[in-house]
Parts: sequence; structure tokens; C-alpha cells
Amino acid sequence: MISTLILFLALLIVYLLIKYIKLKGRVESRARDLYEAWQSREMERQVSEKADTLFRTWKLDEEKKIRQDAVKKSEAVIRGKVTEHLIPYFPDFEYNPKDARFLGTPVDFIIFDGLSEGEMNKVVFVEVKSGKTGTLSSREKLVRECINRGKVSYEIIHNRE
Repeated sequence: MISTLILFLALLIVYLLIKYIKLKGRVESRARDLYEAWQSREMERQVSEKADTLFRTWKLDEEKKIRQDAVKKSEAVIRGKVTEHLIPYFPDFEYNPKDARFLGTPVDFIIFDGLSEGEMNKVVFVEVKSGKTGTLSSREKLVRECINRGKVSYEIIHNRE
């Protein structure tokens, strides 16, 4: 009877040991899975935070560049507009400034050459360009082509009130 009890206890201990080892393996496996899942989420969070930080930095830098570029372009436009108004007073302007009338668009000036001295030599349409290229806009080209074809006239409009 004691030997049966010892045998039973030995089998019980072996059984519990096997159960313990299996359970320990499952616990370790589950712990490893949980750790890897956490590590993956943590890495994704860190990558996401880094990406957000890099994006914000890039956005601020690009916004600053865009603003600086806008300021430069604005300064260039203002400088061009001022120059357009002052061109008749430059030393190399070949006409009398009194004969120049500023329009701005679609041409910058119409010169009534000689009008201030009481004689009319010619009417000149002037487009002022600054910068290196000086290319005309499509509207300016249309005006130039019309003038070059001689499609210019003079009209009187009577106001009958």
C-alpha cells in the first residue's frame, strides 16, 4: 500500500512537472508574443512621431522658403512698377518726358513724340521690360501685332447729354 502510494505520488509529481513545463512554455511564448507586439507598436509609434516631426520641420522650412520667394517676387514686381513710371526721366530715354503718357496695361506708355513742342512726329507705343528675358505676354504680343499691321485709328466720341 505504501509502495502504491509512493508510486501514485511519483506519477502525480511527474504529471505535475510535465504540466508545469508545458504551462511555463506557453507562458513564455505568450510573454514573448506580447513583448513583440508591444515592441512593434512602440516602434511604429516612434517612427510615426519621427515622421511627424520631420514633416513639421520640412513644412516650416518650405513655408519659410515660399514666403521668402514671395517677398523677393513682390519686391521685383514693385521695383518693375516703379521703374516703369520713372523710365521717361532716365537719361537714355530718347523722347521728351512731357510727351509720355503712362497706361500700364496693355502697353506701358504712349509717346506723342513732339507734341510738347507743338508738332507731332509720331505716336509710339512703349512696353518697358526689366530683367534678362523681357518676353512679352500674350496680350502684349497681340497689341504689338495689331500696331505692326497698321490696325490703328483715331476716333472722336461725342457725349450728347
